[in-house]
Amino acid sequence: MSVEGLRAGTEKMRAAGLPEVAIETFAHYYRALEAGETGLIAEAEIEPAADVAALDDLAEPAGRDLLDAAVVLKLNGGLGTSMGMTRAKSLIEAKDGHTFLDLIARQVLALRAATGARLPLVLMDSFATREDSLAALAAHERIASDLPADFLQGMEPKLSASDLTPVAWPADPALEWCPPGHGDLYTALQTSGLLERMLAAGYRWAFVSNSDNLGAVLDARILAWMAAEGAPFVMEVTRRTPADRKGGHIARRRSDGSLLLRESAQTPEQDLPALQDIDRHRWVNTNNLWLDLRALAAELERRGGVLGLPLIRNRKTVDPADPSSPAVLQIETAMGAALGVIDGARVVAVPRTRFAPVKTTDDLLVLRSDAYVIGEGAVVEPAPGRAEPPFVALDPARFRLVADFEQRVAGGVPSLRECDRLVVRGDVWFGPGVVVRGDVEVDAGDGTLRLSDTILDGQPA
Repeated sequence: MSVEGLRAGTEKMRAAGLPEVAIETFAHYYRALEAGETGLIAEAEIEPAADVAALDDLAEPAGRDLLDAAVVLKLNGGLGTSMGMTRAKSLIEAKDGHTFLDLIARQVLALRAATGARLPLVLMDSFATREDSLAALAAHERIASDLPADFLQGMEPKLSASDLTPVAWPADPALEWCPPGHGDLYTALQTSGLLERMLAAGYRWAFVSNSDNLGAVLDARILAWMAAEGAPFVMEVTRRTPADRKGGHIARRRSDGSLLLRESAQTPEQDLPALQDIDRHRWVNTNNLWLDLRALAAELERRGGVLGLPLIRNRKTVDPADPSSPAVLQIETAMGAALGVIDGARVVAVPRTRFAPVKTTDDLLVLRSDAYVIGEGAVVEPAPGRAEPPFVALDPARFRLVADFEQRVAGGVPSLRECDRLVVRGDVWFGPGVVVRGDVEVDAGDGTLRLSDTILDGQPA
């Protein structure tokens, strides 16, 4: 059935008008999946990454020449489905009435004003996020540049877990498709024509980050270091914390000493304790990446358009909201995995302030609170006196979905500036004037607890 599955999958992609390079990339990973490749990286194959270059040790560049050849590229394909959303996550309020996309645009405009550099802002959208995002971005009249405002992430068929044929779901045919993971960045840059267009316009470098990470602002020191070192690819890493125990990390391959990225989905079950040992594997990928566009174009040409990132085999149901719907496999790759594919790739250690993604409403509450402030240049940073954000765990039954979260904080976001840890259980509603200090647990029990004009003073964590 696998031969039939590959034929059906590629025909389905052609019928949808997808580029041949994207189809060849899908076929490459399909064959790997069919051959039993799992993409797993055993602990015995790697060793912890030693000390790496640090941002604080890098010098400020002289002049604006490098910046004038740089592009700011934001991954904007996410719908926030894990939080119950059906449109671009970047369009929800992030802080002080501004959406994520508002603040990103303001950050880029501030950098242009401060440096005089061109600095285009380009979004990698999905079909689901494109229309709303471009409409919202158009409100920032000065953000337009000599490059398109966006390009589209690709899509591929979801495969039946039983026989690897493209799944059919007549109830909602759109659910028959999935994005190929953010590793599709490289294929999409090429197939959209944007990579060629950027190079033709004199752009050499791209700073790539997630649209939900407002700490990721272009830093000229990294760009200057990358250029001086002749590095084709740079990944920003930061020290792992307990919150990163289940996430990916960088390591060195024992066989040749090269760096690589290992995601949790690529870790054998018996090696999960090693993955979760943040003292052993100290560095987490921030998904803030720097690309030499000339080097990327040359690498794609050399490899026939297929970069060959490690496979990620993602098992889900065809309807993510219905666990009883048929099991499917999604073929994915991670853009950070280029660390282990592109010769000469480097990493640089950055402060935690550059890594503040919003993946849950727990993160969103912290961002909206006074634990963060909007500083000069629209940079979102921890409030004075805070080295890192507080730990927050909201009751998932009451707060996981954005709609439920918004109702429960409509009266006011609690002050978390002096909070170390906040755990909320049960049906808790926040009103104005709630201040959380130290280590606090709030439990509504079997009822409803409405808080306002109160100080929750716990023990220091």
